[in-house]
Amino acid sequence: MADLPSTPLLDTVDTPDDLRKLKPQQLRQLADELRAETISAVGSTGGHLGSGLGVVELTVAIHYVFNTPDDRLIWDVGHQCYPHKILTGRRDRIRTLRQGGGLSGFTKRSESEYDPFGAAHSSTSISAALGFAIANKLAGTPGKGIAVIGDGAMSAGMAYEAMNNAEAAGNRLVVILNDNDMSIAPPVGGLSAYLARVVSSSEYMGLRSLAKRVTRKLSRRLTSMAGKTEEFARGMVTGGTLFEELGFYYVGPIDGHNLEHLIPVLENVRDAEEGPILVHVVTKKGKGYAPAEAAADKYHGVQKFDVITGAQAKAPPGPPQYQNVFGDALIEEAKRDEKIVAITAAMPSGTGVDRFAKAFPDRAFDVGIAEQHAVTFAAGLAAQGMRPFCAIYSTFLQRAYDQVVHDVAIQNLPVRFAIDRAGLVGADGATHAGSFDVTYLATLPNFVVMAPADEAELVHMTHTAALHDSGPIALRYPRGNGVGVELPAAPQRLEIGKGRIVREGKTVAILSLGTRLGEALKAAETLEAKGLSTTVADLRFAKPLDEELIRRLLTSHEVAVTIEEGAVGGLGAHVLTMASDQGLIDAGLKLRTMRLPDIFQDQDKPELQYAQAGLDANAVVDTVLKALRYNEANVADGGARA
Repeated sequence: MADLPSTPLLDTVDTPDDLRKLKPQQLRQLADELRAETISAVGSTGGHLGSGLGVVELTVAIHYVFNTPDDRLIWDVGHQCYPHKILTGRRDRIRTLRQGGGLSGFTKRSESEYDPFGAAHSSTSISAALGFAIANKLAGTPGKGIAVIGDGAMSAGMAYEAMNNAEAAGNRLVVILNDNDMSIAPPVGGLSAYLARVVSSSEYMGLRSLAKRVTRKLSRRLTSMAGKTEEFARGMVTGGTLFEELGFYYVGPIDGHNLEHLIPVLENVRDAEEGPILVHVVTKKGKGYAPAEAAADKYHGVQKFDVITGAQAKAPPGPPQYQNVFGDALIEEAKRDEKIVAITAAMPSGTGVDRFAKAFPDRAFDVGIAEQHAVTFAAGLAAQGMRPFCAIYSTFLQRAYDQVVHDVAIQNLPVRFAIDRAGLVGADGATHAGSFDVTYLATLPNFVVMAPADEAELVHMTHTAALHDSGPIALRYPRGNGVGVELPAAPQRLEIGKGRIVREGKTVAILSLGTRLGEALKAAETLEAKGLSTTVADLRFAKPLDEELIRRLLTSHEVAVTIEEGAVGGLGAHVLTMASDQGLIDAGLKLRTMRLPDIFQDQDKPELQYAQAGLDANAVVDTVLKALRYNEANVADGGARA
């Protein structure tokens, strides 16, 4: 090591081109520095840590061996991509991760040419890499598609759909299976690494190719026997028979933290004429950082933390989180009704289903990253008389929309959808925002769609959903803490399609859906101070609408404003349609709708996101004043408008 430079190697690497100038024996030092830099950066910003630490060596090896960005590297989900970002020209911005105006916590095409495909939802990488590989093949240009996919993401059907269609890509497609959780690999060591190098070598592949050409001249029966003999002989010592059946040449398992093992295998794979190829590497989440290695979740997602001790910054005590309110409320419902079951898709703690599972382990089902299956599974349970709650993030439920329509809505089955992370979600940005669920659910016949204004309303709506047996029903609620209201001692069953008046006035009506109610009440105070008497209604239901209440408010106030935490096509659109159908528009109604803007908003603090979206109290006041053409100077003369 005496010939290594005194300057940290990481300081000499801005892009993979710089990395490829290093000597193989320098890569261990670079990986150690990259791991330290990742820990330091996430310590100051928070974010995903354990998954990134687990792929440090793999990240170095891939960029060292392959010709990125011409070889298209796609990280499945993308939460493990922080080391990748550091090595691809973004180290100077790495401490802006997940901050307003900063780097995304996932891969993002607009950030870098080294992010050829945006991610944040799982199991898309093989399909995308296959697209890149086939496009290059058809164009006659060099370049491989390289997908790095975790064992958890491999549980989703989409990954296998892609693999089943991958043969046409040939050696242009490389899939790297990062086995870091499910332990699908046997213990790895020197023998395993040796076998991986052998079966990925050009000599072995050349003999294999020759054998194929020879066996083609034999009878079909002998050809089949020879192929199965070779396949199962390799399968006995290396595993991978399933992947061989899907048309992949399997290499592995190998130690994903041993660069001396990784580099030669990846070089063989890079130069192979066989393909497509799947390389099975075994890694450890949180590798190289003791607090992460010792944690049950391997520090998958963390707040800012002290790098020396690993202690995470604690949020000040406050109201309970919505997900936990839901989980506890569902437990109480399940105590009263043995037919209630809970289903989630790989997000038990994020949905509160983990709490339910502790109380009722036989009635809780985590189906893995399989939202489509989760919804149809729930439909089957409902059809057999059970009362299923399907708890899925809004942004992930999008992946099962066909099942929601075909398997639930058309059959009018009483599946209860508990939709977490509704609205804007802060640091996770556009990929995880729950912007569209009201729009895509309220358009469906038979659906009931609710949104609680606070945590007490969430308890009532969970109870209402539990008792609703006449069709599908959904309740959507945000990420984070409630507003601090007292939880009810006993839940109330809400009348379907009926809202409530929270504040009575005469001139302005604010019709709120969900947790924008607090901002609506703040706006009402400001409007009252300007001499504008204001009614605030919590509609509770986006579908069915409380038409009686809405009609009364629209016809008895000078201006009405709807406000919601969702995209165009939601509550506001349904209220406008109702007003049009009933001829209220012809009567000179001043009706304004406030919803999320028609953009994908980047990450920031949620309160800043809503201000940017024009959905805070100031925006409500401004909308009302513009609708009334308000002139404050005229108020003293008894008039509200200029």
